[in-house]
Amino acid sequence: MTFRDAKRAGPLAHLRVLDLSRVLAGPWASQLLADLGAEVIKVERPGAGDDTRGWGPPWLRDREGRDTPESAYFASANRGKRSVTVDLARPEGRELVRRLAARSDALLENHKVGGLARHGLGYEDLAAVNPGLVYCSITGFGQTGPYRHRAGYDFLIQGMGGLMSVTGEPDGAPGGGPMKVGVAITDLLTGMYAAVAVLAALAERDRTGRGRHVDLALLDVQVATLANQAQAYLATGRAPGRLGNAHPSIVPYQRFATRDGHLVLAVGNDGQFARFCEVAGAPQLARDPRFATNAGRVTHRAALVPELERRFAERTSREWIEALEAAGVPCGPIHDLAQVFEDPQVRHRGMRLEVAHPVAGRVPLVASPIRLSGPPLDPPSAPPTLGQHTREVLGEVLGLDEAELDGLSARGVI
Repeated sequence: MTFRDAKRAGPLAHLRVLDLSRVLAGPWASQLLADLGAEVIKVERPGAGDDTRGWGPPWLRDREGRDTPESAYFASANRGKRSVTVDLARPEGRELVRRLAARSDALLENHKVGGLARHGLGYEDLAAVNPGLVYCSITGFGQTGPYRHRAGYDFLIQGMGGLMSVTGEPDGAPGGGPMKVGVAITDLLTGMYAAVAVLAALAERDRTGRGRHVDLALLDVQVATLANQAQAYLATGRAPGRLGNAHPSIVPYQRFATRDGHLVLAVGNDGQFARFCEVAGAPQLARDPRFATNAGRVTHRAALVPELERRFAERTSREWIEALEAAGVPCGPIHDLAQVFEDPQVRHRGMRLEVAHPVAGRVPLVASPIRLSGPPLDPPSAPPTLGQHTREVLGEVLGLDEAELDGLSARGVI
């Protein structure tokens, strides 16, 4: 019984995705599709594989606590996939990929602009053999424009795309200056946009029989996801600055130091502010014309925040959180990752899972956050070892027999 014939759950169980991408944006997109049931075949370089296989430490650990050769970074973006090693520098390798694409619904790639076309694996080449193929190209700057041939990395794009200009403490404040986000957020968002675009193109294909070429650029995504900050600039012509943990349009909506730590206060409306003032023992602040409305609080931020900082320092974080939650005022602790995975809500939602792994025995993974009614989604398989499924996939999908596979292996094609 083949992988596709096996009884599998998920709304995308009828789809096969050929993943020629590496690092994070493309793999994040294909992992999302795999979480929803799609068969994802990850094509990697023989002997090396995805760049992130070497991005350690940390590494996955075996049952005895020893490091394995499998990086935690690679594991974060490649659950639920099958790994096939094919040398695209060889004509025989390119022909294998062409044949796989002919039997796939979608293809993801993040090679340099024109890179795969030079190998006869561009969109026009593969659409000729599979008109229904949805072909998604992810690059730093897109398929067109003056920067199209530049390499693009998340950190670079966070800077060029404006995110770092609104992230971090203001100039002159302790620790002030531009700051990147603590995860590769542009890559992750690009992967999510890519998955949405692929599914939209597949929905259209079901009506027309024709696929599409999806062109996604990290820079485009970064600009698009500046959201209210970008719109504020377009509306006023004034570029927003950095406010640290504060919000440009809502006050108080930031981190505050307590007697024994920190907490986050997220007051979203005037009623919540009035209740907060009652808990803080300062009901007069809610009646002060400067602070009675959110617009007033934003205007008079510099007068209000120091008063709140003084009051927060009088109680512990737990005392504040218990009192504010009882009053219906949004607030919460600032957790490290150990606390996150011990949080009762996170545990209840099953955001940590364990799966069998061919090298490490069993490994912990972060679960998909998607919850659908009806039959549960299949639990994901572990991130694959390099080339783990090469013979299996080429036998199942292309019908190659053992002698053919042995020959390809002996010639270094797989």
